[in-house]
Amino acid sequence: MQAGPMNEVQPASRPVSDTVNDDRVLPYAVAPLDARGRLVRLGPALDDLLRNHAYPPEVARAVGEAAALNVLLGSALTFEGRFQLQTRTDGIIDMLVVDFDSPDRIRAFARFDAARLDAARAAGEATPAALLGRGHLAFTVDRGPSTQRYQGVVALDGQGLEAAAHQYFQQSEQIPTLVRLAVGEVVNGANEPSAWRAGGLIVQFLPDSPERRRMADLDPGDAPEGAAKPEALEDDAWLEAKALAGSVEDHELVDPALSSERLLYRLFNQRGVTVFEPQEIRHACRCSRDSIATMLKSFTPQERRDMVADDGLISVTCEFCGVRRSFEPAEVEPEQSPE
Repeated sequence: MQAGPMNEVQPASRPVSDTVNDDRVLPYAVAPLDARGRLVRLGPALDDLLRNHAYPPEVARAVGEAAALNVLLGSALTFEGRFQLQTRTDGIIDMLVVDFDSPDRIRAFARFDAARLDAARAAGEATPAALLGRGHLAFTVDRGPSTQRYQGVVALDGQGLEAAAHQYFQQSEQIPTLVRLAVGEVVNGANEPSAWRAGGLIVQFLPDSPERRRMADLDPGDAPEGAAKPEALEDDAWLEAKALAGSVEDHELVDPALSSERLLYRLFNQRGVTVFEPQEIRHACRCSRDSIATMLKSFTPQERRDMVADDGLISVTCEFCGVRRSFEPAEVEPEQSPE
């Protein structure tokens, strides 16, 4: 997957600071361990996205995790295009879609069964992994209409998005990778509304030598059939990088008072960490009145007539941003070609 390797990032380095930051991705490198990665912190952009849909808290958490994962991977694109994360499952959330339009726009929506959610909540089973259920998770890279899309698919078997991302990188990219995701609702004060936040960390082992990237796959040799296969050997540098990154706590990833730079320093200071120019992220939808009108013109005359409501208008609501747009039927009639 072209969005995976972090060695495509080559910005100028800058010193660690205590600047508190939201809605941005911070690339970093731990040179002694041949490790590169990204740290994303989503604040107002995610809160705006979730409040716009008024999702129940359990659904909001699942969407927040998906948004953080999508930004972690999509922000590695080195061209203008779209990176989409989509789930289709038998779960309470049967569809979840997050779009990242490079270099900085994100939008998302989830479709869920409210009655099943109430039942799961009553049973104490409304976790993000349980809500997603069983099905598949697809990552799609779209460079534009003139190029072929790339898609990677991994099974969802109730393991959650974080585990599914690990499975994807192990099977498809074969790049040693660790991903951490966290979502939280922060209480700002007694008279102020709470705010949703999400954080995500990815670290990948990218040594110059391709042989060091590969996990040693030991053959059991003459061991009897059915005997346990020895565990794969891992490079010592990767074991250390994975252990340091894996020590991050959920509350650190969503803490509004902890800057991205300071968090990376906490994790990797004993080895030295370099941060690079951050990339800002914003919540924005690509829908417009013109694009929807063009879409409506693609339907047959009978299909458009069937869309006319009692008020005589054709109305369309965007699933991502919730904006409702209405058209007179004549507005969406295709132009007739001159004879």
